[in-house]
Amino acid sequence: MNWKANKLTTLISITLLLIAKLCLLRFFYFKEVTGVGLLADTLSILVFMCLLDLVVPLKAKRAAFWSFNLIFSLILFAATLYQIHFGSVPTYTTLTELGQVGQVRASITPLIKPIHFLFFIDLAIGLTWVLVRVVMRRKRKHVHTLGYIMGSTRSRGSTMKWNIIVALTLVLSLGSSILVINRSLHIDNELVQAEKLGFVNYQVAAMLKNKQENAMIANGNLQDTKLEVKALQSTYPYRANNAEPPAHFGSAKGMNVIIVQMEAFQNFPIHLKLGQQEVTPVLNQLAKESFYFPYFYQQIGQGNTSDAEFISNTSIYPTGTEAMSAGFGNRELPSLSRLLHEQQYNSATFHINDVTFWSRNLLYPALGFDHYYDKPFYINDLFNDFGASDEEMYRVGIEKMKEMSADKKPFYAQFVTTSSHAPFVIPEDQRRLTVPADMEGSQLGNYLTAVNYTDYALGKLIEQLKANGMWDNTVLVAYGDHFGINPKETDGAEITEKLGIPYDNQISRFNIPLLIHVPKQMDGKVIELTGGQLDIMPTVANLMGVSLEDKNFTAFGRDLLNTDRNVVGMRYYLPTGSFFNNDVMFIPGTGFEDGTAISLKTLLPVQDVSAYGKDYDYIMSLMKLSDKYVKLLPKRSP
Repeated sequence: MNWKANKLTTLISITLLLIAKLCLLRFFYFKEVTGVGLLADTLSILVFMCLLDLVVPLKAKRAAFWSFNLIFSLILFAATLYQIHFGSVPTYTTLTELGQVGQVRASITPLIKPIHFLFFIDLAIGLTWVLVRVVMRRKRKHVHTLGYIMGSTRSRGSTMKWNIIVALTLVLSLGSSILVINRSLHIDNELVQAEKLGFVNYQVAAMLKNKQENAMIANGNLQDTKLEVKALQSTYPYRANNAEPPAHFGSAKGMNVIIVQMEAFQNFPIHLKLGQQEVTPVLNQLAKESFYFPYFYQQIGQGNTSDAEFISNTSIYPTGTEAMSAGFGNRELPSLSRLLHEQQYNSATFHINDVTFWSRNLLYPALGFDHYYDKPFYINDLFNDFGASDEEMYRVGIEKMKEMSADKKPFYAQFVTTSSHAPFVIPEDQRRLTVPADMEGSQLGNYLTAVNYTDYALGKLIEQLKANGMWDNTVLVAYGDHFGINPKETDGAEITEKLGIPYDNQISRFNIPLLIHVPKQMDGKVIELTGGQLDIMPTVANLMGVSLEDKNFTAFGRDLLNTDRNVVGMRYYLPTGSFFNNDVMFIPGTGFEDGTAISLKTLLPVQDVSAYGKDYDYIMSLMKLSDKYVKLLPKRSP
């Protein structure tokens, strides 16, 4: 075969293989391959292949094509697992967080199915074919090499014509891709945009959008932005009578504050029974003596657990395009810790993993914590892949809180639990919940066992607070960081069948608990107002007697004890423009008009969504201002 025919065959073969792999990705993401989608994917692949053909020397072309095929296949494989686990389309910024994968490999491994390896089947066949040919041609090596060299010196005129054809194809493909991208830049729903653009063009669109937003923000002013936020928030009817003084203001003034962020803790286990066993007996009792918010929802972004820490401390929306700890850990973040410092509080945060995990070594100083206690401070009792158990974390925490109390100053302590992390495998000698035989070893059975342990360990913390005389002077906040049950592994219908409770794969999945215990509050109160993680900091600040308005503090959440109507946005795991208000969960389509809504109370679809248009516009504007605000915050000193 002459050089041109050989090169053309390889180029066409790899191009078709890559297009086929993008179709496979579309099937995994959207369950179908449309003509428009196929065209968008074909154009993007032609751009890459033409570029490679033009810039790579002749002798290296075959190796370059197959190497690109391998790299691209690995990216598509990772993107598939990412979408299954997170429910979002990964962007180029996600690659910066690949170093975190090793820490959560146990929760990702179960998601890998044999069908996912179809991305590599051509590579396996090609490698086998090469090995066979190498063995067969070993005796003819000299003749083959001479022929290849002679063939490679064929007509320069033919090479020039070929390059012109490739260059024209590149220009046409690139131009067409740009037109496709420009026509879809207005779509905020990431899944819809990715479906229209294809995986590769979606990455380009994300870059362009990020560049445009950063350019606009660079010309912004922080003080002007704060005024814009205040003006926008004044248009939403959060409270029926703003003239009334805030309820419960300062009811916990001067008390210690402990915030426990519970790993993968959804709301449905609260008050759930398996036979005569309470799954969460400690939290059930705490709910009787606390403010309990059953309609509370996660709002995390790409940083997952670390984003929950960021949100609960700052009341700022995550951007959704990067982990806030890595992207904004170099800023001086307005936070609960900084507000309490002004009240002479000491502050500390506890997490049993290495502090570099999710860049917490940047996040904690940015939030203004005085101390953080990470892996070296704990005895590794080999509880799970993260190391130490929640009980061990609380043991160290009690010691450090006693030391802080010795200063005669109040303290703020944050605990980030890990014992209920996926895949939810609890050591045999630590299991306290007996699950039915049909749930034994299943994700659902393991999950309930894990949250039961988390609940038990929290009870041990409370016991120690009481034993050390701190309980009656401490506000305790407990909330979930994000969902635990992945619907790709355990469908909501199975949960309903086995537990006898209503469960929706989206609403129930994102529904996490929030409980706030104020000392001497003997009678609990269930507050059925919708809330989100943005609302934790303003609510705690009100209890502590800190007026955010007087402090000129910009919060994007609300004090849930002084709000009648609320709306909270979400743009990770759900597309941008999604929100929860007092009535529904709304998910946009291309925009608002083709969006869908589900009732929070009945879990049934709402046919007429027209009443929620103002909430959609408001949340879109508020999240854009939040992005602008956080990007304008000053960088802190090294």
